[in-house]
Amino acid sequence: MSGVEAWLDETPGETRGAIARDGRFTHLLVDREDTPPHHRLGARVVGRVTERARGLDAAFVDLGCEGPPGFLPGKVGAVGERLELEVTAEPRESKGPVLRRLGPGEGAPRLLSPGPTVRETLTALAPGVAPVEGAAEAIRAVMEAEGEALSERVLVPDLGLDVTVQRTRALIAVDLDLAADAPRAARDRANRRGLAEAARLIRLKAWGGLVVVDLIGSAQDGDKVISAARDAFDGPQVAFGPLSRFGLLQLSLPWSRTPVEETLLRGGAAVAGALAGVRALRLALLEDRAAPRLTLRLPAAEAAVAGPLVARLGPRAALRADADRAPGAHMVVEDRS
Repeated sequence: MSGVEAWLDETPGETRGAIARDGRFTHLLVDREDTPPHHRLGARVVGRVTERARGLDAAFVDLGCEGPPGFLPGKVGAVGERLELEVTAEPRESKGPVLRRLGPGEGAPRLLSPGPTVRETLTALAPGVAPVEGAAEAIRAVMEAEGEALSERVLVPDLGLDVTVQRTRALIAVDLDLAADAPRAARDRANRRGLAEAARLIRLKAWGGLVVVDLIGSAQDGDKVISAARDAFDGPQVAFGPLSRFGLLQLSLPWSRTPVEETLLRGGAAVAGALAGVRALRLALLEDRAAPRLTLRLPAAEAAVAGPLVARLGPRAALRADADRAPGAHMVVEDRS
């Protein structure tokens, strides 16, 4: 792969989009059909203030849908006030979406307009690039992007560089590692590349918040490090702190989307297993057009979730609950009956 490429996979139950630049995945977009549209980035809603946040200049807002209330920072009026709002950050963990006030609202809490679709977001992130869709190539690409988004480590063999990215409740920790006896020039190159790889992986995961980077070597040129970090973590709302005497770089990234791992695991193992099985069945149907019928075998709990989704794949798709299947272990077989 080279240049900028995009893929769109619209499998029943879940739409995914992926973008790669110069052969490396940079974005993975996952939109579950059961996600309230009120919570999606860019959605416009009418909300009702239900509670002032204690100790904060903010309020909680009823958006007229299931899930946690929205969080509106800044001065607001009395409890009960109706406002027109825009979602600026999607829910994460137990927190509801973050909102921006657009003006006064009227009527019951409700959705006014949904945020951009996965297709529209791909167009915005990769203008002029037509995504590959409706083909096995698109499904395989988003599956590969998912595997990388769920990983914590990137290896760069040509530099001997090992990049680890981990998220805790407080911050994102990035560790850049290189052989201890590497010369200064090699450390500088590895730090620049490590910052770029860390930024790419964090962007792919859709993470935000405080980031602490443990650079290679303690004696750093602060100006060069900050310059390299600005190139890697580009964005209007990114804030950079000074380089510490211990070789630690701190920066803050804005939240925008729900972290990929939270979206993929929402609903529990049965939902995740069912969606993975349906995607595998759709891939098999695209790759084997000669088989008159293909059957997805899933554990009973996953089959119960997958049933309505498999029905949307057409007459060649079938489903069977299989007591011998372990959770998460789907199988697609040709149905010769």
